[in-house]
Amino acid sequence: MVPTNSVITRDPDILGGISVFRGTRVPFQALLDYLEHGQTLDDFPTVSREAAVHALEHAKSLVVGQLG
Repeated sequence: MVPTNSVITRDPDILGGISVFRGTRVPFQALLDYLEHGQTLDDFPTVSREAAVHALEHAKSLVVGQLG
């Protein structure tokens, strides 16, 4: 399993510190917005499928954990 911090990063020098996929300027929120509107990962050529799936699984576990 890929550690979360190896997939998503925050750096004040990259897009003002919002969460992006490591090694890119692609915000995690942008991926969520695209998927919500029926777009695919093809719109994110710099984000690997593995990284996107891992980030989504982590986000899901956080939400499910908070819902109890």
